[in-house]
Amino acid sequence: MSATSDADARAAILVEALPYIRRFFGKVVVVKYGGAAMPGGTTGVGGKVSGVATLANFAEDLALMASVGMRPVVVHGGGPQVGEWMARVGKVAEFRDGLRVTDAETLDIARMVLVGKVNRDIVGAINAHGQLAVGISGEDAGMIRATPHPGGLGFVGEVSGVDPAIVLRLVAEGLVPVVATIGTDAGGQAYNINADVVAGALAAALAAEKLVYLSDVEGLRRDPADPASVVGSLGVAELESMLEDGSVVGGMVPKVRSCIGALRDGVAGAHILDGRVPHALLLELLSDRGVGTMVRA
Repeated sequence: MSATSDADARAAILVEALPYIRRFFGKVVVVKYGGAAMPGGTTGVGGKVSGVATLANFAEDLALMASVGMRPVVVHGGGPQVGEWMARVGKVAEFRDGLRVTDAETLDIARMVLVGKVNRDIVGAINAHGQLAVGISGEDAGMIRATPHPGGLGFVGEVSGVDPAIVLRLVAEGLVPVVATIGTDAGGQAYNINADVVAGALAAALAAEKLVYLSDVEGLRRDPADPASVVGSLGVAELESMLEDGSVVGGMVPKVRSCIGALRDGVAGAHILDGRVPHALLLELLSDRGVGTMVRA
């Protein structure tokens, strides 16, 4: 490619992004970051990267979004990382219906890993591009209110309410909140809560423009066993039908349920993306061709 052609191609990318930058200027975008896209997750395949390399790409995306006037809010999980630390201390994980049974010791490990390790890794990566990110937990200022999960899973919680005041204050200062998904009940007891669920509830409470799930899958598949069946775009009604007919399985279930709930509660749009794809967030939000599944309200 000649120097002129290269310059034209780069200019075209910037021009393509301009209307999207204008559209999302000043708007809140809640991004759930999890799966293989996080340090300590599984290794990417097929040319995709994972772990620290993907965290660096993600941090660049967040910094650019903030720099052009968007208001990103990060909600992160850390299931694989919690599992790794449980194994280090010789504790065997027990799961029921895909959820980790959480006794008092497991809760301590989860708080240590999510708040003290994963959260700090994400904050540090974003702040390498400027003093932008602030790490918080759902325990802070009573942001995420929790009740025990009805499945008898110990200190696994469900979201009973969200007070977004602390997040709104940070966003108003031009900062990027990075939220670890530990919530508390009325008595101050902590609970570990599924990050997909928290992301949807927080997006609704913030009246977010977008809710984006970054995970280790290409998007929502019509056939869970066929990677080629990824759905590019669909509406809430169709998404509900896929959930009811069994097309949605495993870890995609809480994402889909949270998408539906958030869109029904006023979030303008939702996306499910493969976080192992470098700069998937920017490609989906700031270009004409997306890289995952978009769900329309």
